[in-house]
Amino acid sequence: MGILEAGKQEDRVNGLAVVSSPSGLNLAQSAETSVASGAPVVVIGGGPVGIKAAQELVQRGFAVTLFNAERWQPYNRVKLTPLLAGDVQFGQVYLEPNFPEDARFVQYTGHPIIEIDTKNKTVTGQTGRKFPYTKLVIATGSRAHIPNIKGIDRDGVFKFRDFDDTEKLVARSVSARRAAVIGGGLLGLEAARGMATRGVETFVVEHERRLMARQLDQAGGELLAKQIESIGLTVLTGCAVREITGNGRVEGIEFSNGQRLSCDTIIVCTGIRANMEMALEAGLAVGRGIKVNERLECSLPDIYAVGECAEFDGNVYGLVGPGLEQAIIAAKCIAGEEASYAGSLPSTKLKVVGSDVFSMGDVEQLSERIDIETVAFEQQDKGYYRKLVLKKGRLVGALAIGDWPEINVLQKAIQEHSFLWPWQLRRFRKSGLVYGDKEPASVLEWPAAATVCNCTGVTRGQIGDAIQQGCVTFDAVQRETSASTVCGSCRPLINELISGKPKYEPIEWWRPVAVLSVAAALLGLLILLLPAWPMSGSVQDKFQIDILWRDGFWKQVSGFSLLALSVFAAVISLRKNFKWLSFGGYASWRLLHVAVGLTALIVLFLHTGFRLGNNLNFWLMSCFLFLGLIGAAAGAVKAFEHQLNEKIYKRASAKPAKLPIWLHIFALWPLPLLLALHIFSVYYY
Repeated sequence: MGILEAGKQEDRVNGLAVVSSPSGLNLAQSAETSVASGAPVVVIGGGPVGIKAAQELVQRGFAVTLFNAERWQPYNRVKLTPLLAGDVQFGQVYLEPNFPEDARFVQYTGHPIIEIDTKNKTVTGQTGRKFPYTKLVIATGSRAHIPNIKGIDRDGVFKFRDFDDTEKLVARSVSARRAAVIGGGLLGLEAARGMATRGVETFVVEHERRLMARQLDQAGGELLAKQIESIGLTVLTGCAVREITGNGRVEGIEFSNGQRLSCDTIIVCTGIRANMEMALEAGLAVGRGIKVNERLECSLPDIYAVGECAEFDGNVYGLVGPGLEQAIIAAKCIAGEEASYAGSLPSTKLKVVGSDVFSMGDVEQLSERIDIETVAFEQQDKGYYRKLVLKKGRLVGALAIGDWPEINVLQKAIQEHSFLWPWQLRRFRKSGLVYGDKEPASVLEWPAAATVCNCTGVTRGQIGDAIQQGCVTFDAVQRETSASTVCGSCRPLINELISGKPKYEPIEWWRPVAVLSVAAALLGLLILLLPAWPMSGSVQDKFQIDILWRDGFWKQVSGFSLLALSVFAAVISLRKNFKWLSFGGYASWRLLHVAVGLTALIVLFLHTGFRLGNNLNFWLMSCFLFLGLIGAAAGAVKAFEHQLNEKIYKRASAKPAKLPIWLHIFALWPLPLLLALHIFSVYYY
């Protein structure tokens, strides 16, 4: 029976018929209703994509019969990895049904389909019973690819693809001492982590020169290998397996260079192959998968294919996200709605063995190509590696190891092939950021194309559409979009989208920034509006402040002090361009900048005594005051930005401080020239 019980003849899940027996004799009322109303839409495949297709069809009023070949209830394949590692329990791997109680839906579990009769429009189960269909959706997925290696059939060789494989590996981990995982892709690395977590000494064997060869370049793969080895795994790259040795059971691996690795357990994770044999026997056109057009239709009428078994435009997508997208489009086409599939952009954003890995777009074989340009950023001490891929200046791909705050913006930029300007590339080379040192944005500010649920590929726009259509709870959004049905890490983002209330955090040290900014604004207004400070009526007056404006020495002291403060403030604003100024946090430099601005206005009073002057002096004073007042306004707005967003601005994307900051920068441009002319006029004449 395995770790879980096989189940009853028939179960009820949310009021739906779930038939576990292959005999199919005990149909519930919902099944009888479906048959009475005509042949249903049949879905072959109980994985996430097949379930999604059934959900979409049921929502459009169709009667649906789904056949699940495995003995388990439909489960989430992505959760098999944490299941192997012991992070979740077996019961936590199952998919939630998410069907309405009155749905005309029947699910057969442990009932594989063995034949498709396209002429009579029936499918045949393993017992020989035939089931009619009006439309057929094939979502049979894929299976593990087993390479042609001598000794691959020895006892102790496992694969890691489905629930049965995971059950066997969990049992094997009790007796295994040393395991070797053949394959350094995503699945191989996760299988290795799972075995290592269970106390088994584990090696990762990859025939390419780097890990995750389809998603990463050489430098990224090497950095990932270092991070993986730091948690106890051993990585062997550039090692081709010649033979699995042993006397009946596994004893080790012999490589093509003659070296050997002793082990008692081998896990094969060398890619996947589409399950398309039944489609081929039925006369459907196949290639690497079952060939489909932009409506996901196969070569014969009324048959559709979605997920890892489908081939569109020469591509077979081995990720959940594209499969779910295909399931939605196929259901729309079956219902007569206008919809078409244009392909999916390969995207991976996952935590691989504890390391953040991002890969999207055209990133394969970068070192061998001459049609692209790449720009890289690396920070070894923090474990960061980032690379942009461009064609004729337009962003077509990106990859990264470690956190990258701009990923959601980059996803949209890659989809749109956005043009990157030279100064953006220069910034990226220095800081690792394309769009600048921006504070993290609320999910409400993300572009519609940004991915919220990376496991299923659901975007912010899709979730927003579901909310507008009446999905006002998390469960409703999950049921409508399939978001957060895998790892659940995006649940807080979905809840924020539902509530529509982003949490605005104040900037660091906002109170000192506010006080200094308000003080600078008041002083600037005083200089602008008050009359000139009067001169002393007699040289015998005890307090003669006007000496600051009459005596040449003090005029030079205040003047050169003002010049020094102006230069210092300018240097602070350009700190990103000077490595020797890169110490300290942004918040501390911002506070220092505001303090210097206030000090400069105080010195300006000591230099002029509220006198605006004439001609060149007037323009210099006007420029200085405008610069100070706008800077004070920018500082005050930035300090109170969190309150302004909460009380005044209705859109989460509003940036109250943006305009005064740009005006402040604009006002700085003429100042150096005016200062130079002022100094020249004073000393020349």
